Amino acid sequence: MSASKHRLYFLLQTTAHRLKKQADAALLADGSLTTAQAAVMGIIASQGPVSQRHVASVLSLRESAMTPMVARLVNGGFVSKARSTVDQRAWQLELTEQGAAALQTVQASFAKVNAVIDETLGLEGVEDMASALKKILSAMDA
Repeated sequence: MSASKHRLYFLLQTTAHRLKKQADAALLADGSLTTAQAAVMGIIASQGPVSQRHVASVLSLRESAMTPMVARLVNGGFVSKARSTVDQRAWQLELTEQGAAALQTVQASFAKVNAVIDETLGLEGVEDMASALKKILSAMDA
C-alpha cells in the first residue's frame, strides 16, 4: 500500500509533534531547556567551538532563526559567544560549564522518550525505522 493511502506524512508529522511535546515537557521539568535548545547545545558540545552558521546548517535552519535562540542560551549562561578568530564576521559558540551540566541533566529526559520508542518498536523495529528515516532524509537531500 502506498504512503498516501497510509497517510504516512500525516502519521510522521503527528508522531514527531507528540514526541517533541513529550520531550519538551520532560526537559523543562528536569532542567530549563527545550528540545530545540538541547539540540543546539548538543551540536556545540560534540563539534564545538562552532559557528552559529554551522549549527543552523546542521539543523536545516536559517541563520536568522538561530540568533534569538543563541541569545537565550547566552543570556541563560549555557553558551558563550565570541567573534571567530578565522572570520571576524562569524560568531563562534562554545558550551559553558553550566551548559554542559544542563545538557547532562536533560539526557535522562531523552532516555525516557527513547525508551518509549524502544519498548514500542523493539530492537529490530528501531533499526528498521532508523534505516527508513535515513533513506527518506537522503532522498530529500538529493
